[in-house]
Order: sequence, then C-alpha cells, then structure tokens
Amino acid sequence: MTFNRANFQIDYMKESDWDQVKQIYLDGIRTGIATFQTEAPEWEGWDKAHVPSCRIVARSEDLILGWAALSPTSSRCCYKGIGEVSVYVSERCKGKGIGSALLQRLISESEKNGFWTLQSSITKENRASRALHEKCGFREIGFREKVAQMPDGAWHDVVLVERRSSVIGK
Repeated sequence: MTFNRANFQIDYMKESDWDQVKQIYLDGIRTGIATFQTEAPEWEGWDKAHVPSCRIVARSEDLILGWAALSPTSSRCCYKGIGEVSVYVSERCKGKGIGSALLQRLISESEKNGFWTLQSSITKENRASRALHEKCGFREIGFREKVAQMPDGAWHDVVLVERRSSVIGK
C-alpha cells in the first residue's frame, strides 16, 4: 500500500490505538538504534509518562502508520515548557513523509500547549531520525559519548537536538 498526505491523517492518539502503537514501538526497539528501551510498557505506564495533550498518530482508516508524543523532561515547574520528543514510523511506511507530518503536527500541538523547547536524544547511528529532526527545525546542541550500553554490550553515542519555539517564550 502506498501512502501520501491524501490517504492518511494525523489524529489524536486514543487508548484503543495502543496495540498498534506498541507494535511500532517494538519494531523501533528491535532496530537497536531508535531507543535504549528493551521492551515496551503496558498502556498504563506509557500513559503516565507522556503528555496527554501531545500524543498523536498517523492513521489510514483503522491502520496506525506512526506515532509521536511528548514526555515531560522534569517535574520542576520551571521546566514545564520543555518536552522530550518520541516519533516512530512503521517499518513499511518509512520514507513516505509520515515522520515529517507527525513531527510538524507535534510541534504545532506543543506550542498550543505552552511548550517553548522540544528536545531529543538521538543515537549517532540513527541518521534518518537526525535528518527528520533537522528538516523540522531542530538543531544539534551537543554530543554525549558512550552514554548507554545495550544488553548486547554495544555502547551508543547520542546527539542532542532541540527546537526553540518562535511563538512561545519570546
């Protein structure tokens, strides 16, 4: 199946989407470069860890093609406008503009909800994610060497990126 902007829409994530969202997340985990997590949580844990107003999916009828969400970076009040980005696209849908559509909409939703900075920590090897973030206005702000060791013993370096809102926090 071919996807373009005409045959998918960006929608708010519902709890009933979780099984498909979780499967896309598990596919990302299996790459070894999309996240340092080794297993996906159940809905309740994921739900508590993500900002309710900033979680979206790319949907084509009943099929979830990808998802994006924000996690708070701190419980301290002064950091309430900083969110950590997660964006995942189904393996069969990569390269179709779905990641860009998701991240652009997540930026818009974040600004509607008072976020002035979005940040992400991306493994150095994850060139596709780094390119997606750059395309959507994120800039590299740092580099952390050997920040996480995977269960197989492999170490990963992380590139830190951020996007400052042009409408919030001016």
